Amino acid sequence: MEIIPHSSFLIPNFILISAWLLDLLIGDPSWLPHPVVYMGKWISFGEKHLNKGHHKMLKGALFSIFSILAIFALFFFFFYFLAKAEHPAFEIISIILQIIFVFFCLAGKTLRKEVRMVFSALDKSLDGGRKQVARIVGRDTSELSEQEVRSAALETLAENLSDGVIAPIFWFAILGVPGMLTYKMINTLDSMIGYKNERHRQFGCWAAHIDDIANYIPARITALFITLTGWIYTIFHASEGRKRNLWQHLKFVCHYGPKHASPNSGWPEAALASILDCRFGGTHNYFGKEFYKPYIGDNPRPLTTSDMTVSNTTCLSAEIFTVLITTLILTLIYLP
Repeated sequence: MEIIPHSSFLIPNFILISAWLLDLLIGDPSWLPHPVVYMGKWISFGEKHLNKGHHKMLKGALFSIFSILAIFALFFFFFYFLAKAEHPAFEIISIILQIIFVFFCLAGKTLRKEVRMVFSALDKSLDGGRKQVARIVGRDTSELSEQEVRSAALETLAENLSDGVIAPIFWFAILGVPGMLTYKMINTLDSMIGYKNERHRQFGCWAAHIDDIANYIPARITALFITLTGWIYTIFHASEGRKRNLWQHLKFVCHYGPKHASPNSGWPEAALASILDCRFGGTHNYFGKEFYKPYIGDNPRPLTTSDMTVSNTTCLSAEIFTVLITTLILTLIYLP
């Protein structure tokens, strides 16, 4: 069975590059119906009807596993039957649909735009910055300082480079479009029910752990690529006092990456903190409760708009590097 029809080894690369360029050019238009929206509606439906009574953990586990397997099976057999049709028109339809779905799974441009909007709003007023950053973080932003708003935006940029770009491409390379969409289901489950609050602690337990597994390798790849591209950037742009060699950056990431409460989020955050020579983390308010995140980095310097520019440039460079590496790998896999 072919997850990606590949009469030519160029097709998987064509799908990935076309979808990535679409994301780079137009981002995530709000008027387009998005698969993740429907995933979210399904998860809300399941959570509403199952997250009550006894055996919440079991029901949450079964619901999460069923949702993940169902989305993979749906798209696997859909593209499989298109490939089995063995007609040029069906192959073209399959390629177009795969480009669209891969495009939907990538969020690089939108993420960078949202981070720019946070810094732009903050330049006008603290309240505006708080409201803008609330669009992309899960914590309470109503009492954040200017430094905390900037830090929250950049932490989210690093973490979601993994969730929104690198991890989807990673699973595309392994399991094609069905794998990429399955990853989005896993990530959406975690973002909606994978919390340790009273309501979701049991029901979302499995969703959170499955997401940890799915992101384990991509998070570390993201950290590596941020480090490499950021290091190259700082060679030409950073002041002498803020330059580290590549080995120093890698040591920094390996030291601070595991300190995060999440097994994965700390790695890309540590990579970006190393490039910026700053400090992330600290105490945050989630669902009315104080939650302490260990500090990542040891330089509590004020963050500035130029740090946002460096961060966005580094993350875009990491995206480009990821696409290039993936196309090379796919060429070797599908080369006749």
